[in-house]
This record gives sequence, C-alpha cells and structure tokens, in this order.
Amino acid sequence: MNRLKEWANKNLMKFNKTKWCFECCIKCLGGIPYASLIATILLYAGVALFCGCGHEALSGTVNILQTYFEMTRAAGDVIDVFTMIDIFKYVIYGVAAAFFVYGILLMVEGFFTTGAIKDLYGDFKITTCGRCVSAWFIMLTYIFMLAWLGVTAFTSLPVYMYFNLWTICRNATVVDGANLCLDLRQYGIVTIGEEKKVCTTSESFIKMCDSNELNMTFHLFIVALAGAGAAVIAMVHYLMVLSANWAYVKDACRMQKYEDIKSKEEQELHDIHSTRSKERLNAYT
Repeated sequence: MNRLKEWANKNLMKFNKTKWCFECCIKCLGGIPYASLIATILLYAGVALFCGCGHEALSGTVNILQTYFEMTRAAGDVIDVFTMIDIFKYVIYGVAAAFFVYGILLMVEGFFTTGAIKDLYGDFKITTCGRCVSAWFIMLTYIFMLAWLGVTAFTSLPVYMYFNLWTICRNATVVDGANLCLDLRQYGIVTIGEEKKVCTTSESFIKMCDSNELNMTFHLFIVALAGAGAAVIAMVHYLMVLSANWAYVKDACRMQKYEDIKSKEEQELHDIHSTRSKERLNAYT
C-alpha cells in the first residue's frame, strides 16, 4: 500500500512539473512580438543579401575592369573608380554592423511594448520615457526607410550597366558583323579625356562574354538589389509595427490616467463615507 502511494505521488509530481513547463512555454510564446520578429528576419535577410552579394559583386567589378578594360589604380591620393569601390566596401561593413544592432533594438522594443508581456511580469506602468523611446524609433525607422529607398535606387545603376553589357554580348552573337562598343565614359566611370571601351570585334570582349565572371557579377548585383528591396519592405513593416505599438502605449497611458483618477475618487468617497459614519456614531453616543 505504501509503495502504491509513493508511485502515485511520484507520477503526480511529474505530471505537475510537466504541466508547469507547458504553461510556462505557452506564456513565453504568447509574449513574443511576432510582427517584430517577422520584420527582423526580413531585415536581416535583406541586409545579408545586400552586403554579401554587393561586396562580392564589387570585387568582381574590379577584376573585370582590370582584366578586360585594362584599367589600373591611380597612383597617389587620386580618387578613381577603384578608390570609390573600396569606400563602398567599407560602407557595406558599416551597414551590416549597424543594422544588426538596430534589429536587436527593435526586437527589444517590441518585447517591452507588446501587450502579451504583461501576463509574464504583471501589470506595468507606462512612463514618459517609454513614450519618447517609441516615438524616437518611429522617426528613426522612417529615416532609415528613406535611406534604403536611396540605396535601392543607387543599386539599380550597376544592374542597368551590367544589363547593357550583357545585352551587347547577346546581340554580338546574334548579329554577325555588328561592331558594338561599350564606352565607360558613358557611365562616368572614367574621365572624358580617358578612352576605355571594348568592342565586339576585340579579343578582350569575346573573352569577357565567354567568362563566368561577367554573368556571376551581374546576378550578384541583381540579388543585392533584391536584398535592398527586402530591407525597404522590412522598414515599412517596422513602421506599421511601431505605429501600432505607439497607439497601444498611448491608449494604455490614457487608461492608466483614468484608473488613477478613478481610484483617487473612490478613495475620497470612502474617506467621506467613513467620516460621516464616525460623526453619526458620535452623535448617537
């Protein structure tokens, strides 16, 4: 009989522990801001595609310019296309680090402004600092959205250039005897006095069209453009989430003021009622 009771107590303890773990998991899952999580995943994916593919595409561009257009780095402190490409690479490093941190900050802000977290930590007070932080994130995200729109427009330029080059390579194989040329002065890559062009009749142009480097660089720029577009969509998603959180914080603040006023009035009514009761009791005695 005692063994049966011990066995029943052990199973009951295991059941209670399992039930507690299940309830804890449900509460944790309920406290996750899923809208902010989706926006963060989209932001990280877009930034990763833009930074990774953009960096490799810039490296491929350097190899193409040096190998097929016979361009060399300028000596001294002269700013040429190679220097600009190096600057763009450093900008990519900064963008990757900055938006990694910014995504974490937005996720933390989403956790603390989601209504479901109230079930985990009890009722909370909306402070003026919290409202200011939410408004600051809305303004900052709007600025970043405009910045990513500019980055998307800027990234479309090399896609357009490589599309023209890819079209020339395609037409050169279709039309026999056509002498098509690509002049880098048309895109501002070199100065007007410096002639750097390749034509379909040259051997370097044929090698460039037959190489996988041109096709790979072109598609890397396309993926980088798609990543920048994904980052824009993530910023728009964040704006919707932050605006909804701001509305929630604003309503919670009003509700908090209403509850404070209501409790104060109830306390005053209770004090008045207590005073009158004491006066009646004194008059009766």
